[in-house]
Amino acid sequence: MPRLFGTDGIRGLANRDVSVELALQVAQATAVVFAQGRSAQARRAAGRRPTAVVARDPRVSGEFLAAATAAGLASSGVDVLDAGVIPTPAAAFLIADIDADFGVMISASHNPAPDNGIKIFARGGVKLPDVVEDRIEAAIAGDKHVPTGADVGRIRRFADAEDRYVLHLLGTLPHRLDGLHIVIDSANGAAAGVSPEVFTDAGARVTVIGNDPDGININDGVGSTHLGPLQRAVVEHGADLGIAHDGDADRCLAVDADGRIVDGDQIMAILAVGMAERGALRDNTLVTTVMSNLGLKLALRERGISTVETKVGDRYVLEGLNAGGYSLGGEQSGHVIMSDFATTGDGLLTGLHIAAEVARTGRSLAELASVMTVYPQTLINVRGVDHHGLGADGVIADAVKAAEAELEGTGRVLLRPSGTEPMVRVMVEAADEHTADRIAAELEAVVRDRLALDA
Repeated sequence: MPRLFGTDGIRGLANRDVSVELALQVAQATAVVFAQGRSAQARRAAGRRPTAVVARDPRVSGEFLAAATAAGLASSGVDVLDAGVIPTPAAAFLIADIDADFGVMISASHNPAPDNGIKIFARGGVKLPDVVEDRIEAAIAGDKHVPTGADVGRIRRFADAEDRYVLHLLGTLPHRLDGLHIVIDSANGAAAGVSPEVFTDAGARVTVIGNDPDGININDGVGSTHLGPLQRAVVEHGADLGIAHDGDADRCLAVDADGRIVDGDQIMAILAVGMAERGALRDNTLVTTVMSNLGLKLALRERGISTVETKVGDRYVLEGLNAGGYSLGGEQSGHVIMSDFATTGDGLLTGLHIAAEVARTGRSLAELASVMTVYPQTLINVRGVDHHGLGADGVIADAVKAAEAELEGTGRVLLRPSGTEPMVRVMVEAADEHTADRIAAELEAVVRDRLALDA
């Protein structure tokens, strides 16, 4: 049986893969697992029930999935604070802010509206390690905690959830945004209410697009996965920059005044350099994944900033941050973690600090982004192959060594097996696009020849 939890919680087609029944079962199992924790036991010893925050993005299926989650928790003796529609990073912050025992976010992030998901955070607003997810999955088939009378949980509205989050974000800013005109694309998602508010409160003049969620238009042609509308809006309005979120606002991409995209690697370069100048980049180190552009590493090296690489996934970035005590890390996709202020990727926090760097330096976003040269990067997904055999094939290993020798330090090769399907990802960076395309195609042919599955 495949593992229920994926790389970022449980996700699938709502009302089929992610059903009311599943949400109820996961909530009950989560209550059982977290009831064994020290904080929950201490609350019970003091005559209080464990507490959980439940939140969702605006997709229509979130209404019944959040209700099922809250019901499962309350029926298991957990008090629920219903935060309604808020960004995923807001939910993580609130769990820590009120010292809840855990929390649940109903969201499928950047996926289309028919999908939904269940993300669980532990005390402190941190994502769960695999071992705890496995315990929850095992607990689904086990005995439930079924209290009666006064021992059942209560469900209450978390009335000041958004205000707490806004005040937190504003309190992190090193510089106000007065004088900046910023276009915000909220992806018709969870940030539709709070993002324009916080940027305005920080002093910016704000124009909004993708800001009319109706439950079914989340991520539909807008947001960080569809940057065209934001690019056009920034140019049409003569704005200084644009900020794009995804559906649950845990990521951020940007657009400069000329409509050019500023990706997650460039954003990290801007923030790392600015934080280093202000003495806020601990150990002058940035945590990135193996997919980050080579240009990022080279640009930071020139400025005395080190990089630490992790596997792909913001949970691994967070592990790297925690292991080294570092303050900044992220992914090319725009998941950026500023660990002094957040336990997960936060698109609003990231966007605010990008804009603050523009305001602080008096330089345009394009000027700031020019700190790094983006090396051409070609990515080919080689499907229908035995991805488990990748590491043991000597012919493929020799082909990779030959490609690396040809690039001679001016590029990079990465072959990565998919964790969920028979596919190998071939990524090549080079000083020019033609070379990257050619080497990637040659490696694709070798992988397909050596690992193709029988028809």
